Amino acid sequence: MNPSTDFVPEFDGAPLVWCDQVNHHFGSGENRKQVLYDVRLRVWPGELVIMTGPSGSGKTTLLTLIGGLRSAQDGRMTVLSRQMTGLSRNELVAVRRGIGFIFQAHNLFESLTALQNVCLPLDLLEIPKEEKVRRASEILDRLGMGHRLQYKPEALSGGQRQRVAIARALVAKPKLILADEPTAALDKERSRDVVDLLQELAHKDGCSILLVTHDNRILDVASRIVNMVDGRVATDIDVQNSMATCEFLSRVDVLSKLPPATLAELSQKMMEERFPAGSWIIRQGNEGDKLYLMKSGSAEVVKEELGKMQTLRQLTPGDVFGEISLITNRPRTASVRAVNDIHCLSLTKEDFDKAMDTSQSFKDRLLQVFFSRRFQGGIDIPLR
Repeated sequence: MNPSTDFVPEFDGAPLVWCDQVNHHFGSGENRKQVLYDVRLRVWPGELVIMTGPSGSGKTTLLTLIGGLRSAQDGRMTVLSRQMTGLSRNELVAVRRGIGFIFQAHNLFESLTALQNVCLPLDLLEIPKEEKVRRASEILDRLGMGHRLQYKPEALSGGQRQRVAIARALVAKPKLILADEPTAALDKERSRDVVDLLQELAHKDGCSILLVTHDNRILDVASRIVNMVDGRVATDIDVQNSMATCEFLSRVDVLSKLPPATLAELSQKMMEERFPAGSWIIRQGNEGDKLYLMKSGSAEVVKEELGKMQTLRQLTPGDVFGEISLITNRPRTASVRAVNDIHCLSLTKEDFDKAMDTSQSFKDRLLQVFFSRRFQGGIDIPLR
């Protein structure tokens, strides 16, 4: 199929941005330099996704590819239901018309007033001039620029010009907004005005927003936080789920005394797992591969000796189990079977070892539990 006409059908809940194994390079031959590696990213309707990472990590390059400012070279990239690979210059322009851009360079027309600059995107819409002026004036007023409507860019400060550029990007209520450091030139109060407006567009109008920033003051509004390192997506954190997991971990006796930073790091590493009634979570004699934390349901710990199965105890929400095998690097000392449908959080052995190496508080607390359980017979069961 010709990629220039390859559309992805729209349906409720489809991502407005879909990147799958996207690679990108600059230059050719000996000067060829790869800047993006196998990037996978989804941005769904109503999401405000914040992208962070050090300078040179590929954030702005990815943003320009999604915005059709550069041609996608390798991998699958769909934006606003349009396959981006192989598009012509005119086709890229057509995609850009559905996107609101906010970049550090204001790119305002010097000969036009603030109000006229913001009205420009509305000229593409078949609406009366009075309505264009009303909408442009309203959004400028929300950003604290109501008293500067008739001022040209040369008479505005850097922060004021930035707010005009932001108003211009948002006034037509595009389905997708791409923003590169939109609050860099703004003070705390004006930064909050901007992100509150972005959040409102996401929640009320289903607008998707992908925002690159180093501004830690605005991270609290994110639906997800994507961190890029060396051209790769290093982490993709669902903020709401991560906060809920942190809150749950803080109520678990074994982990309750850990610092908030340690709990936050653990929450980002833990995976959600579900087991139906009667299934085995841990089998005696197997190598330990995960630490488990029970969220809901119940399970039983059983130990096989001389061909007979002995039930040792019941596991209930809040119990942590499976750490002894991970610490000793020896096979599981008991089995765990779901009594009814259960919901667990799990931490892989690799992430468990990293947490033990990097967090002294986590290591100290787990070793306390470990030695207490060894004293009780060295089985993988929870300590109450």
